[in-house]
Amino acid sequence: MKKILFIVLDGLGDRPVAELGDRTPLEAADLPHLNRLAASGQQGTVITVGKGIAPESDVAVMAILGYDPLRFHAGRGPLEALGAGLPFQDGDLALRGNFATLGAGWTILDRRVGRNLQSQEAVELAEAVEREVRLSASGADVVVRATSGHRCVVVMHPKEGRLSAKISNTDPAYARVGGLGVAKADAGNKVDECRPLDDSPEAWTAAELVNEFTRKSREVLDGHPVNRRRRERGDLPANVILLRDAGDHLPQTPSMQQRFGVQFGCFVEMPVERGIARLLGMTIIEVPPSADDRERVYRLWARRAIEELPRHGGLYLHLKGPDEPGHDGEFLAKRDVISVIDRAFFGELLPKIRLDQTIVAVTADHATPCALKSHSADPVPLLVAGGGVTADGTATFGERAAAQGRIGQLFGVDIMPMLVKLAQ
Repeated sequence: MKKILFIVLDGLGDRPVAELGDRTPLEAADLPHLNRLAASGQQGTVITVGKGIAPESDVAVMAILGYDPLRFHAGRGPLEALGAGLPFQDGDLALRGNFATLGAGWTILDRRVGRNLQSQEAVELAEAVEREVRLSASGADVVVRATSGHRCVVVMHPKEGRLSAKISNTDPAYARVGGLGVAKADAGNKVDECRPLDDSPEAWTAAELVNEFTRKSREVLDGHPVNRRRRERGDLPANVILLRDAGDHLPQTPSMQQRFGVQFGCFVEMPVERGIARLLGMTIIEVPPSADDRERVYRLWARRAIEELPRHGGLYLHLKGPDEPGHDGEFLAKRDVISVIDRAFFGELLPKIRLDQTIVAVTADHATPCALKSHSADPVPLLVAGGGVTADGTATFGERAAAQGRIGQLFGVDIMPMLVKLAQ
């Protein structure tokens, strides 16, 4: 059986930008290696979750790994908790959190604290909230864990009974649709009140706990020394935690080995991706985070992939690079990080693997158009090459070239079965 290299460029998809000559950041990037791979293989487009759905990353990643999120998903919160190594059992409540900046009242000035919250700052803030917030709404212990940058996870352990995840978000940028986390097209700038989504006592209690936690944690954060220092040096304070995507259990899920007959190793950075890897039985291969020096780190990732590929049936590599500039509306930065990925990662990787013995797939978990500064429902490009895949005549890797490719349009859950079949 051939090896599978499944490479996901987070938030890669985009829309044409006038300043880039009516090209997307991907189409405007310098891509000698990916274009050469495209010329040797086939392209198509992917609706990662469903038509009209702008998915959050956890929902999209589950789908493109071959797991229907409507069947195998229980909210991002438990996956974040699993990825952060926190205890979690059925009936607990886990939520993804963002440290954010509030102005007057409950008006949100910045959902990500200017993207410059340092890891140690986040740890100090999370520890203070966990230490000082006591919930009177119902008996529950609270754990707050800083994970990466402005991100955190909150787990509530009821002292008796259970809590229900049938509650709404306090983060106004995301909604829950059919149990799935989706990005709102028109996000508000006020912290939302958490509401029960059914009439069960467990949901009413959970909503009450979340609202009490939001109020009390704001009081702790606003006067914390970390935020006093941040204000003194002109940085935004991290004075609220926005919560979303509650979950009260982990789904019973077959491993990748059981489902597809392939043991995957994976390179992941974010807690939610680590949680998904653990849930699906993938081997997590530790690699350095890419944010500090992408050129250097992506070369290290490529060298590590070359070493690890013979030890596994396949590798799943999730590169975060393009997503953040998409969220920030920085189309030049998005173009440039895609160019770095082509040069440093693919330039290092592709010359050193046996393409005749390896299926290489490159796609995205979702689009993050710079014009929207959020996830969208746009299809994303898919490139499949190597392992005897014949060329379809497309010459460049990009959204419009992919739409002309022989693969056509797939749903996310179709990708992995196709790759496994090609590898046989």
